Amino acid sequence: MPPLSILAAQTAFIFPGQGSQVVGMGRDLAAEFHLAHRIFEQADEYLGFPLSRLAWEGPETDLVDTINTQPALLVHSVAVLSVFQQRCPGFQPAFVAGHSMGELSALVACQALSYPEALKLARRRGELMKKAGEISPGGMAAVLGLDIPTLDRVCAEASQPGETVRVANDNCPGQVVISGARPALERAVQLAQASGARRVRQLAVSIASHSPLMLHAQEKFAQAVELAPFSDPLLPLIGNVTAQPLYTANEIRADLQAQLTSRVRWTETIQEMIRQDVALFVEMGSGSVLCGLIKRINDQVACINLSTVNDFDKLELI
Repeated sequence: MPPLSILAAQTAFIFPGQGSQVVGMGRDLAAEFHLAHRIFEQADEYLGFPLSRLAWEGPETDLVDTINTQPALLVHSVAVLSVFQQRCPGFQPAFVAGHSMGELSALVACQALSYPEALKLARRRGELMKKAGEISPGGMAAVLGLDIPTLDRVCAEASQPGETVRVANDNCPGQVVISGARPALERAVQLAQASGARRVRQLAVSIASHSPLMLHAQEKFAQAVELAPFSDPLLPLIGNVTAQPLYTANEIRADLQAQLTSRVRWTETIQEMIRQDVALFVEMGSGSVLCGLIKRINDQVACINLSTVNDFDKLELI
């Protein structure tokens, strides 16, 4: 195994967002590692209800409520991060990044925000997004097989005054999520199919994430972000909005204060880190969605996911 200092210079920690949650997430980690158990225990104390039981036992209908999903994903990611740091003391990656709400987990990893403060923001973010979905209901659809310029054109044609649809998530080449008002979304789905999309699947959500319909949530979330005690990150964070490294607390605030209504530039985020010589990505948290996306962005780099106790055996292969 190469010296950790050499390996770290080519490594990035990445953190998943909504869609990666699953009932049982983090339960085995908490049973095996006291540090992970304490992370979940602290979440219960900070939030005032047993989030750990919800994450470990469900019911799934409650876990997938965005109010609960977002803090649960953050807690699991921080638990994984804590176990990693215990197993590999002193290891500092070159970059950190998170997909959508996963950016809050990344902020803990680069020490720009404390775990309790990040947990508060995750819960607040979920509350505001749910409320925005009630005020301005919309939808989202995953489109396979079309590039970004084509989908930008499709969304522009499908949008009308008061009914907009936008590219929400540029996940990887050939996998893009669009988001917006239902009538505009339905028009965009038809146009995407007519433009040669391999598959278009409307998602079972009523919230149009990363679209103008999140404006109500973004305005109030921006206030919460302004009041949060950020520090300059100890490691560069690649922001969702800019897909560029963020080096100061003010840059981080600006990224978060635009995030809910802006596109998640995940393909560009990964490409930027690869340009900066990252060759290994470590996905910390529930599932392996991000590793799957990275394989489609660049199959010449490596990605491992750390989610369960058994996953930590993968560290022996690095």
